[in-house]
Amino acid sequence: MNKNDLVAAVADASGLSKTDAGKAVEATFDAITKALKKGGEVRLVGFGTFAVAKRKASTGRNPRTGEEMKIPASNQPKFKAGKALKDAVN
Repeated sequence: MNKNDLVAAVADASGLSKTDAGKAVEATFDAITKALKKGGEVRLVGFGTFAVAKRKASTGRNPRTGEEMKIPASNQPKFKAGKALKDAVN
C-alpha cells in the first residue's frame, strides 16, 4: 500500500472526499514528524510507538576502495508495534 492507497482507504472508511482524506493523512504525518523532531515520542495505544533513537558516530569502510570513513552521529526514527497490531497481523 502506498500513500495514495492509504488516502483512498481513509476516504472510503470515513466518508470523506479524497481531498479531505489526503489533508487528514498529511496532517497526521506532519504531527508525528514535528513531535519526533522535538525529541519526543508518539504513542498510539494498540497501534504502536514512534520514537527517536540516537545513533553514535562510528567508523565505516568504503566497500570499493577499502578506505576508512567517519559516519557522523545521527537521530533515527524507530517504530515499535503495539500488542493489538501484532495480534491483528498474526
